[in-house]
This record gives sequence, structure tokens and C-alpha cells, in this order.
Amino acid sequence: MRQWIRALAIGVAAATASAGGLAQTKGAAKPAAPAGQTVRIAYLDPLSGPFAAVGQNILKHFQVAAEMATAKQLGGPGVRFEIVPFDTKGSPQEALTLLRAITDQGIRFVAQGQGSHVAIPLSEAIARNNERNPSQSIVFLNYAAIDPDLTNSKCSFWHFAFDANVEMKMEALTNYMKDRPEIKSVYLLNQNYSFGQQVARYAKDMLARKRPDVKIAGEDFVPLGQVRDFSPYIAKIRASGADTVITGNWGTDLVLFVRAARDAGLTAHFYTYYAGVVGTPTAMGASGADRVRQVSYWHPNVEPNPLEPVYLDFKQRFNEEWYVLAAHNALAMLGEAIKRAGSADPLRVAHAMSGLKMTGPMGEIEMRSSDHQLQQPLFISTFTKAGGPVRHESEKTGFGFRTEKAIPTYVAATPTSCNMQRPAKP
Repeated sequence: MRQWIRALAIGVAAATASAGGLAQTKGAAKPAAPAGQTVRIAYLDPLSGPFAAVGQNILKHFQVAAEMATAKQLGGPGVRFEIVPFDTKGSPQEALTLLRAITDQGIRFVAQGQGSHVAIPLSEAIARNNERNPSQSIVFLNYAAIDPDLTNSKCSFWHFAFDANVEMKMEALTNYMKDRPEIKSVYLLNQNYSFGQQVARYAKDMLARKRPDVKIAGEDFVPLGQVRDFSPYIAKIRASGADTVITGNWGTDLVLFVRAARDAGLTAHFYTYYAGVVGTPTAMGASGADRVRQVSYWHPNVEPNPLEPVYLDFKQRFNEEWYVLAAHNALAMLGEAIKRAGSADPLRVAHAMSGLKMTGPMGEIEMRSSDHQLQQPLFISTFTKAGGPVRHESEKTGFGFRTEKAIPTYVAATPTSCNMQRPAKP
């Protein structure tokens, strides 16, 4: 295995021994440094507001990944990675304001993932900035915003997607669902922004193609982070007679949704994108056992699991779940690109990362050069009672995720319409 995989699998505690979070750097700084110096990455996501719990949790993922990448010299001898947090409060306008501050501070790499409604304007703003101010170029490491437009009609040379997009995940999910004869009637409930709208769109299109006998019993969109009482939606689902719910909801919108379903005794099965995200396993508890499934690129009980030491150390250190493999893949690929480029210059790094292939912990991964969409295996897993193959429970619930189906990379791969404009190599 490559050096970065060994870094994930051994000596995690030693590599993550620095205390607390990394303080935000004040004042102006030099542009991106060449190999052998500090590479700063702005973490640009909500650290306050309704999605703060998710943002704070994933910030820790990036900090740990940066510490490990530094300890194992993934960017080359002496290269240090540092995460600088910025609070978007979940607002696209706040993110764009902060982008100016990030540029002024000489930070040349941005990690963001909570919300395609933020990622799309952020990617467009970064592309404009890089065209107008090439000496202040920025590379966008997108770890979780998965609207397919980001790697299709709105693709950018400077944007790199480390999570599978909506279409890829729905391809995997519906490939599993098509062989479940008990699914006869589906209700769609999603957040009312580009991501949730895409989940609903692809669910309808793919079910119509793969299971035309399945009825769409109803469809709802909820305003992002604003609904506190999901009981009216649960009543509509029950009244529809749906036996299955498909939802891309995440964060507080999923926690409150599954909690309302639990309280109402709704017996429908849930097919989700983010059941493993912080807070959701606790909200499900026993009521979610054998009824909630998710599509993901990793879960704690996947086999083989070379990331088990990382997972266990993170839980011990923070008393929280580790699940964002994209944070580690992003730092691993960034480090390898810096090493290959012999520089942390954004343009050189972006060219080195485009088309980069590596052996990841779950198998071969590739940053597809045509659209900068990471190609990787996916998994369908079920939330069930701990024991046997479910060696790791989630959030001390006594329940965890069990693999139902491993989806090879080629199965979930989807074509792209990206027409990428590439700056010349330096």
C-alpha cells in the first residue's frame, strides 16, 4: 500500500497528539508556499446555527487528517498541513464574503461540503477569482456537496469532488432497490434546494427505468434547516400508504425527521444518503433497526477495514463518530499532488491532481480528469443491532451499520457533460 494508507492504519494516536483545534490565522500571509513549508487549508462550513453539530464534527475530521498528513510527510519532507476554520453559518453570501478574507490571508486551498447551495456559487466565485487574479488562485476541495451540476454543467478546473454525487449514489441505491420486491410504493421527502431537488429527480427517473411497477406515492420538499416539527410530513407519508421513503436529508433535517417517524410509529423503510451523520443514529435508536438503509463510500463495519484504527482513535479522542472518508482522501490526494508538482502552487497542484489515481483504503480511486469527480466504490448498509459483523455500534446506541451490498466503482460511475476549460500548464 502507498504511504498515505499506512498513515491511516498505524500510529494514529501519535499522529494526532496536538491539543485542541487549530486557531484561525490573523493578518495577511504569503501565497501558497513551496514544498517544505506550511500548506494552509480553509475549512469553510457552518460552525454555528442549525447545522453546527455537523460542521464542528467534520472540522475535527479535517484537523486529524491534516495532523496525520503532516506526520507522515504526505506532501513531501517538511510539508506541514494546517486547517483554518471559517464559519459560513450555512449561508452562500457569508461564504462568498469569507472567500475574500481567505484570499487576502494568502490561503490557497478551500475545503467545503455542507450544501450545494453554497458549493455552486463558491465554485463559480473561485473560478472568477482565479481568472482575474492568477497569482491568488485557489483550489476547491469539495468533500460532500454532491449536486451533479458541480461536475457537469457547472464544472470547473479548480473544483475537485471527493464524494460520489447524487446521480452516482442514486444509481447504486436503486440498483439495490430494484431487487427488493417488497418495495411497492415510495414517498420522496427532501430538502428544498439544489441537492434535495436532484435526489428527488434521480429517484423518480431511475425507479421508472428499473422498477416501473413502483408507485411514487407522494413528494415533499422542506426548507433547509427551518422545520422543527416533521409530524405533519409523517402524517402525509402514513396517509399515502407508502412502504418506503427516500430522503437525502442531512443534519438537523434528518435527525428531526427520523425522530418524528419514531415517535409516530411509522413502519415505512427509509433509504437515505446520510443516516450515519452525527446525531442521526441516536435519533433512530431501536426504531431504525433493520428499517433504515444508507448509501455511502464507507461505514464503520465495512470489511476489510484498514481505517479501523483511525475510527477507534477518533471516537476515543472526541467521543464522536468518524465517517468522513472524504476528508482523508482529500488530504491524501492533495499531498500526493503537491509531491508530484514539487510545489504547493495552486495551478501546478490542480494539474497534478487532475486524473490522479491512487490505491485508497476501499480500493482504487481516481480523480477523473474529464470532470474532477472522484471515482470510488460505494456500499449499501443497514442500521441493525450490534453483534456479529456489526462490531462497532454508532453513538453508543447498541446499533450499527451492516453491509448489504458492495457496489464496484464501475457500477456507480456515470457519464459527464462537463466541458472543462483548462488553463495552460506552467
